Amino acid sequence: MPGDALKPDTGRAGIVLAGGRSTRFDGDDKAAVTLRGRPLVEHAVTAVDPVVDDVIVSCRSDQVERFESLLDGHDVSFAVDPIDDLGPVAGLRTALRGTDRLTAVVTACDTPLIPSAFLGHLLDRVENATTAGVVTRVGGNLQPIPMAVNVRAAAAACTEALVGDGSLRDVIDALAPVVIPERAVRATVGVDRLLDVDTREDLARAERLLARADPVRGIDGTDGNGEIRSNSR
Repeated sequence: MPGDALKPDTGRAGIVLAGGRSTRFDGDDKAAVTLRGRPLVEHAVTAVDPVVDDVIVSCRSDQVERFESLLDGHDVSFAVDPIDDLGPVAGLRTALRGTDRLTAVVTACDTPLIPSAFLGHLLDRVENATTAGVVTRVGGNLQPIPMAVNVRAAAAACTEALVGDGSLRDVIDALAPVVIPERAVRATVGVDRLLDVDTREDLARAERLLARADPVRGIDGTDGNGEIRSNSR
């Protein structure tokens, strides 16, 4: 139809970062390690799927075949960097450049406890605010995962970040996002829902948290010693 080329981007994408080398996970690809009988990458995909139009898994070329098997039955596409091991910012940029959606929520295979409702809340915030991004603050630090972004602005921020050391926090700085304070995270989902599974010990902790969680929250935001364990990469 005439004018289709001028149609603005619409809708939501969900991006799952899964291309890391899992150096702290005894050599195994943690994306494929199971939590409650399902691989971590499937937990992330299942969480993001209900609140987006498309799910994109960002990964290395040598992971695609395995992920296709692990995610059989899920409607996902894969964003593969032309060069492996350039880091999460390069992977995120590839995924952002590969979608025509207006906004995206970014999560990771190693944050399997984040509820769908919270990911949807981040998207609502970025769509209803005059900002290019929304992130959380936990333990005094801005957290790169999860975050919701304007796709075009975030792709440009990734390019800017890659000029330097290419960290996700550089992307956050470039976006100048709205920040959800820790008290709001605690009041809605609980800080431990942002648990980053980097080690076998983290995986065991995630199992314990799920075992005692009630249907609404159940996770109290501390690690059992009263200390906050926040998302870090």
